[in-house]
Amino acid sequence: MHPFTILLLLFLLVPLVEIYLLIEVGSVIGAIPTIGLVVFTAVLGSLLLRQQGLSTLHRVQQSMMRGELPAMELLEGAVLVISGAMLLTPGFFTDTLGFLGLIPVVRQHLVRAFVDRYFRFQQPHQGASQHRERGPVTLEGEYTREDSDKDK
Repeated sequence: MHPFTILLLLFLLVPLVEIYLLIEVGSVIGAIPTIGLVVFTAVLGSLLLRQQGLSTLHRVQQSMMRGELPAMELLEGAVLVISGAMLLTPGFFTDTLGFLGLIPVVRQHLVRAFVDRYFRFQQPHQGASQHRERGPVTLEGEYTREDSDKDK
């Protein structure tokens, strides 16, 4: 599907779903409790987002101290940013998606699925994999500098 079509559907369908859910919940519990619930989920989401963000930042720092590239942690941070934006958007549908992004297991699964789908690494050829199984190849030899021979 074309990216423009996906964005168009998202910008049309998500607000319609949000409006429908707000009307349905409001008709069951009333308008004021519905507004209170939306505000409560935004505040709770902000607190949880802060905690998860600090935890992810700590893991980024630990990876960097070990000399590793914190790629997965940075992608998890991107999921946290998107989840935070969804939690600040009024509505129950986006709050549900935002809270799902705050659950570490769900977030890690989303990142792994994204990496597996968009960053597939090709397997080395059969001959190349045999060299990797043995370890690094060391070449020994001798050399002489030609310019040093001219000086003598």
